[in-house]
Amino acid sequence: MTQEERSQIEMRIVDVLKTVYDPEIPVNIYDLGLIYRIEVHDDASVDLDMTFTAPTCPAADFILEDVRQKVDGLEQVSSANVQLVFEPVWDQSMMSEEARVELGFD
Repeated sequence: MTQEERSQIEMRIVDVLKTVYDPEIPVNIYDLGLIYRIEVHDDASVDLDMTFTAPTCPAADFILEDVRQKVDGLEQVSSANVQLVFEPVWDQSMMSEEARVELGFD
């Protein structure tokens, strides 16, 4: 797999991640800064590290499954492994400018 192919798959993954929302927050998880790593391998499998705004997120199972299903469902992806991590600890500085404006932080 070429670097260009990897980049194209990663862009598709980002697009699909922007359709995933925490039911309590009106901003997608990608713009919230909850995605820490996207790694596309030669066999088109994907490893993804993500976190939550709080370790006790009541929608954690729903969001994790939504991410896994949507990434795994992409035609270019052979399988998706979603790992929940809490290092580094998420904070508001990880949000995109658009997310900060939407949530009234700027």
